[in-house]
Amino acid sequence: MKFRRSERLIDMTNYLLEHPGRLVPLTFFAERYSSAKSSISEDLAIIKETFEVRGIGSLNTVPGAAGGVRYMVSIKPEEAVAFIDELCGVMTSPNRLLPGGYLYLTDLLGNPETVNKIGRIIAAAYAKKKVDVIMTMATKGIPLAYAVANYLNVPVVIVRRDNKVTEGSTVSINYVSGSSKRIQTMVLSKRSLAETSNVLIIDDFMKAGGTVNGMVSLLEEFKATVAGIAVLVESDHVEERLVDEYISLIKLSEVDEKDKTIHVTRGNYFTKEAF
Repeated sequence: MKFRRSERLIDMTNYLLEHPGRLVPLTFFAERYSSAKSSISEDLAIIKETFEVRGIGSLNTVPGAAGGVRYMVSIKPEEAVAFIDELCGVMTSPNRLLPGGYLYLTDLLGNPETVNKIGRIIAAAYAKKKVDVIMTMATKGIPLAYAVANYLNVPVVIVRRDNKVTEGSTVSINYVSGSSKRIQTMVLSKRSLAETSNVLIIDDFMKAGGTVNGMVSLLEEFKATVAGIAVLVESDHVEERLVDEYISLIKLSEVDEKDKTIHVTRGNYFTKEAF
């Protein structure tokens, strides 16, 4: 079946967006649309220009017989700034204040449009880095982890606080909670993570960083490497931060539980050369 150029452009764009990070040979598209490679190259040039102008991402061409084209997600700085500023506005509602200075985030993490946008912003910061797996802690970080994984096209592993019979044999460690200073346990199935993997850690909220630091320690048991750490919200006023290198989208700078006021600002995402 012969495809018109307009049909090819739509289908190629959809395929690339659904397979980020995958190297797609030109022969794949040529056979898919019964078209010459020269025509496919012209189509890809149009898609590449549109992606870059609209801030959707970039198309990287790999020359040679084993080469092809690879889509990498990105986002315009002004688009990320506008969205994060919008989130900051939403989070200042007094109704979000929870005991202990935490914020209610469940409604945001349950909104597909919001979560996907957060996932894209975080993924854009790591699109050019080697990431094999996304790791998060059950349960609040799971939606964010899958959103980021979708844009990086990598699997997700979920760390839990107790053993599940369906997980098989596990590796467990004890860690100190950064805020409460209590000893807690986290476990991960042995089958879920290959040794020497490059792992991006995702979490929804970080206070002192005890949970994230625990996941870093757990990765050492698998001889895995931390490719990065990203959180949606970080608490600003912490006596001792257990994690140094990370990016955050929002910073919780001040909470007054008596007056029920919340002050948030942009996180360090824009100072970590995320773009």
